[in-house]
Amino acid sequence: MDDPGTRGDRRGDRRGGRWGARRTPSERLREPPPLLRRRIASGRAAMDQPNVTGDGDVPLTPRFWLMVVFTGIGAGLFGIALMLLLFAVADLAYGSGAGTGNFEAAVAGASWVGRVVPLLVAGVIAGVGWYLLRGYVPGRSDVDDTVWTGDGRLGVRRSLGTSVLSEIVVGLGASLGREAAPKLMGGVCGSVLAGWSGLSTPQRRLLVACGAGAGLAAVYNVPLGGALFTAEVLVGAIRLPVMLPALACSTVATLTAWLVLPSGPVYVGLPVQPFTLITLVWSLPAGIVVGTAAVLFVRLVAWVSHRQPKGRWQLVAPLGAFAVLAALGLVLPQLYGNGKDLAEQAFNGVGPVWLPALLFVLKPLVTAMCLGSGASGGLFTPALATGATLGAALGALWTLLWPGADLGAFALIGAAAMIGAGMQAPLAGLVIVLELTDVGLGLLPPMMVATLLATAIARWIDGYSIYSARLAERITPVGGA
Repeated sequence: MDDPGTRGDRRGDRRGGRWGARRTPSERLREPPPLLRRRIASGRAAMDQPNVTGDGDVPLTPRFWLMVVFTGIGAGLFGIALMLLLFAVADLAYGSGAGTGNFEAAVAGASWVGRVVPLLVAGVIAGVGWYLLRGYVPGRSDVDDTVWTGDGRLGVRRSLGTSVLSEIVVGLGASLGREAAPKLMGGVCGSVLAGWSGLSTPQRRLLVACGAGAGLAAVYNVPLGGALFTAEVLVGAIRLPVMLPALACSTVATLTAWLVLPSGPVYVGLPVQPFTLITLVWSLPAGIVVGTAAVLFVRLVAWVSHRQPKGRWQLVAPLGAFAVLAALGLVLPQLYGNGKDLAEQAFNGVGPVWLPALLFVLKPLVTAMCLGSGASGGLFTPALATGATLGAALGALWTLLWPGADLGAFALIGAAAMIGAGMQAPLAGLVIVLELTDVGLGLLPPMMVATLLATAIARWIDGYSIYSARLAERITPVGGA
């Protein structure tokens, strides 16, 4: 590792096997060594810039880089396959175009039977499928847990089964995110390739993290956001030996996904939002409110995640939960699915002003109900939709006092703040929302203020995220945070 100060200077010049009396700028000791072996004239170490570290126990060898590229390709291909599965299931359930078009409109246009039956089928598939998978197929299928506390190994069959089931039930209308499956299978690509190429355990963990971020990047077309997700959430270090492979893997996965999936933003045609003093001032109280709401959402996720049904109750619990969702969906079809269309409505500022407030309450509740029933799925888009509806509701109240700003601007700020606080990753949250919406940088200052405050408030009150809250139970040392 490159020495942080003057340790390497003691090497000096060797004269006849002894240390020379005259001190000169030392040879650089970073591992792996750079091509330029001697320091600059000051003799200072490159590691005096904190992010320019050595590779440590994760050497970025040529073999590792090759696996990064292959992992990115695999994550992109799995992203394509899983999205095509999701689209096909949605089209089959609710009509042609439901998967790639407006899912909520397709649900709203279906008869009451056409709304209820797909979710009941999803309940049966989820109950039987996950009961068999968890009871009879060994292996780990939690990317976050294996990167943070494990050895980076993931069970291929169990992970693949979990991913397929997840996309099927989301396509049928379950209130869960679609990103969990491609994230998991991107991690599986890294795990398999690390074992095949003989990488070390630390290298495997980093490769799995890169693959997971790349899977998210591929299906949402957020290459920079996926790389920051890898570094900020999964690895917890924004430094060169992490960011370089994370960027490479997410870029390769996104480019691979462009072979089939759209290359534009997920939310198309949103109006470009200019900067206004109204939204900047609003972001101060809004950040505090959104941060507090994020804590409640994360705690709700934690509560249901650790009270999932056991034994044979796993067979019927998803059916019951999805039946309740179907009943609510007869009145509010916005509750179906991951919340993409719900967020888009808020971003466009359409609908009556009371609706976002109602959906802000109901969307996290039905998402937690689906998750608590034992179904597996993502929380990113449900959290995004929750933040968007909360932002729209708070913005509607604010405009009564200070009119002049578009309600969609408040929704965008609320979404970024909720994602940043919910993931405990403000940089990733900001960048992902900007990449998803392509609304320009006019809203960036108020988005930064709201996300900063929301994340800080959530950390001050609690500090769990939508990922750490779902980790499996284990003995925690006394005094652990």
